[in-house]
Amino acid sequence: MSTRVAVVTGGGSGIGEAISRRLAADGSPVAVLDLDGDAATSTAASIEEDGGKALGLAVDVTDRSAVDAAVSEVSARLGRPAILVNNAGVSAVGSFLDVTLDAWNRLLEVNLTGTFHCCQATLPGMIEDGWGRIVNISSSSIHSGSAGMSGYVAAKSGVVGLTKVLALEFSKHGITVNTIPPGFIDTPMLRQTVEKGFVDLAAQTARTPVGRVGRPEDIAAATAFLVSEEAGYITGQILGVNGGRNT
Repeated sequence: MSTRVAVVTGGGSGIGEAISRRLAADGSPVAVLDLDGDAATSTAASIEEDGGKALGLAVDVTDRSAVDAAVSEVSARLGRPAILVNNAGVSAVGSFLDVTLDAWNRLLEVNLTGTFHCCQATLPGMIEDGWGRIVNISSSSIHSGSAGMSGYVAAKSGVVGLTKVLALEFSKHGITVNTIPPGFIDTPMLRQTVEKGFVDLAAQTARTPVGRVGRPEDIAAATAFLVSEEAGYITGQILGVNGGRNT
């Protein structure tokens, strides 16, 4: 059982909520950060009802001052973060030629720059402690692209590149940095895409070798391993959790 403090961004729903619950069940005090403060608070309260220790905070990962303030509050109330899971993200679907600069920048700011902010805010403490685990949730779309999702795929591809750089820079401090690109997971984001008609659920399930849609808990299980003591020799890696869709 871990007692190291974890921070999970986008932890109020979907994959982030499942990761928050899993890490708490494994013994970590968990700070649930989410743009939706009510969702963050609700998830944290539910974790505590189940016997875990958690704190919910409303945080916009694109706001560096808010991220720094959140890390300070987490340190004061739970302890200094040793585990960071960058899960906060947004997507958008549409033809590349119709993408506005504002929309493009928003996708980069949340998915990529938000990851940058959170890593910079937590790494100094990990360096001082000589131990740390960072898991960046990217996307299976990094492998083959996804028509109509140029900004999202570009941002998530940037997350993979950043992961590899940080792994090389900070391994000497006992810090590992890895990325999980989820593939076809039942999340609110996926459901919205299905509802808009951009994804055929039945067709996509049929082309998934394991024959089912992924669950947020599948990503949480992989995350729990990567942040464990046993995974200390794994860094800079892309661990696909996709039911065999990308190998």
